[in-house]
Amino acid sequence: MPATNKEPMMTKSRSPFRSSAPAIALALAAVAAPGIASAHPEIFHTRGLAAGFSHPFTGLDHVLAMVAVGVFAARLGGRAIWLVPVSFLAMMAVGGGLGMAGVSLPFVEIGIAASVIVLGALVATRTRLPTLAALGLVGIFAVFHGYAHGAEMPADAGGLRYAAGFIAATGTLHALGVAAGLGLARFGGGVGLRATQIGGTAMAAAGVGLLFGCF
Repeated sequence: MPATNKEPMMTKSRSPFRSSAPAIALALAAVAAPGIASAHPEIFHTRGLAAGFSHPFTGLDHVLAMVAVGVFAARLGGRAIWLVPVSFLAMMAVGGGLGMAGVSLPFVEIGIAASVIVLGALVATRTRLPTLAALGLVGIFAVFHGYAHGAEMPADAGGLRYAAGFIAATGTLHALGVAAGLGLARFGGGVGLRATQIGGTAMAAAGVGLLFGCF
């Protein structure tokens, strides 16, 4: 009897995500599509909040890394679900300030590509790090991403409004990643595991392509 009572409960717990899975997939596709053409196109530089919000969506490297942060955080669970994205946002703001101030930071593009490779690999292998180690890792990568945003800010964009825009956009990408990570974890029969492995591997492979200038 205990075994027969568990099956209906498992079916009910999975059904809400099954119904929303197409919507999540479409949302992730819509987010990633603008970045396929180029990692750092010189478009969407309008001004202020709109320029800052649109910029992260125009780079494949930024989109993949920020979604991967969310999936990685969801995998860690507990307080890491929000601590990891918040750590990324905070350190990205620091990097953005450095970029806006014109401070020289070496190996920015390499650091960004490495973030996609490493975060994609962590997602693919479903690696669990201690929370402090995870915060430190994503924080280091966030500085490079933030610096790129700040350095590429148009001269007439308006610093604070631009910064608020790209922080809001990054938070949106993190939230999509967390939603995808939590949703995939609800799938049974290894479907979620395989999807996570495929997605993480694709991210890491894209990172290698970015590192060698293929995108």
